[in-house]
Amino acid sequence: MDARAVLLIGETDNYDGVTVTMEEPMDAEVFTARLRASLSHWRQEGKKGIWIKLPLGLANLVEPAVSEGFRYHHAEPEYLMLVSWISNTPDTVPANASHIVGVGALVLNKNTREVLVVQEKSGYFKDKNVWKLPTGVVNEPNFEL
Repeated sequence: MDARAVLLIGETDNYDGVTVTMEEPMDAEVFTARLRASLSHWRQEGKKGIWIKLPLGLANLVEPAVSEGFRYHHAEPEYLMLVSWISNTPDTVPANASHIVGVGALVLNKNTREVLVVQEKSGYFKDKNVWKLPTGVVNEPNFEL
């Protein structure tokens, strides 16, 4: 393995994604080698969305990240957030939050007095044996303000 191809350090989130927060200056070629090695590793682990948080001082790493399939997600005064969906499943990375319409339902069977409850397939409550009322968010293209 290329000596430069040490994996980037990232934190796994509740949605099988990884967030890499870049803090130290890095040569673009070294970053590219490490990013490629990391993406290969994360694909083997079954990760989905990969996020890279770049502070302004590391703008030299934007072009190599975009060349490896990353796109802009959002920017704040201090940083730029890039994202890439590396799974073969449909991309579920939400648009940057300018507004979110949440939904929830209470479904009651009047005859049996039963309430519909569900378990999450992803997110914080995945694999925690927690039952809850059905909830979600409205997909942005399906509503108008």
